[in-house]
Amino acid sequence: MDKVKQKMTRWHEMNNSYLKKIHVLMKEIKAPEKLNIISYFTYYSNIYHKIGAENFCLGSFHIYNIGEKPLTNPYICIKLSPSSCFEFSGKYLHKDTNQKVKLSNSWEKINDPADKQEYWLKPNNLQVLHPLETLSFSDFQIKWSPVSSYAGSILGFAYGDELKEGISALNQINLSGQIDKEDTDA
Repeated sequence: MDKVKQKMTRWHEMNNSYLKKIHVLMKEIKAPEKLNIISYFTYYSNIYHKIGAENFCLGSFHIYNIGEKPLTNPYICIKLSPSSCFEFSGKYLHKDTNQKVKLSNSWEKINDPADKQEYWLKPNNLQVLHPLETLSFSDFQIKWSPVSSYAGSILGFAYGDELKEGISALNQINLSGQIDKEDTDA
């Protein structure tokens, strides 16, 4: 019986020793850094349901790094519905622009300047979006003057070296309306 007790005591000591080693090793192991990015629109719209009235939507597109790992070389895509009557404008330059001065928060359109449906934009002076930082393409404008019913969406996507496939925005901007019948007869 003593031999069994001695073996049990030895096993118990070995187990305790192993558990202490495991505990030390677990403390030394760091959790892997995770990339966690969200993107979203904030916007305000001013809409008249009359023929010839100019309607507009002012907006900003934000990328927020809520993760523990930086996002390198971030860029965005703002996409307008193909059948919409919307005109997009914002604070960006074309790649081949003659303008020499580039503001600290300026953006560059990196796709075809003639494309009026997709706006692929990258910030000029930011290569890394660190954890808990936000990057914003601010104060873009969507305008339209309806002649009949209209509907369209503005979609947003965020990309970077670690997000080759991109992620879509948490929300989108949906605009639709119908012209008042009294205004079409006049």
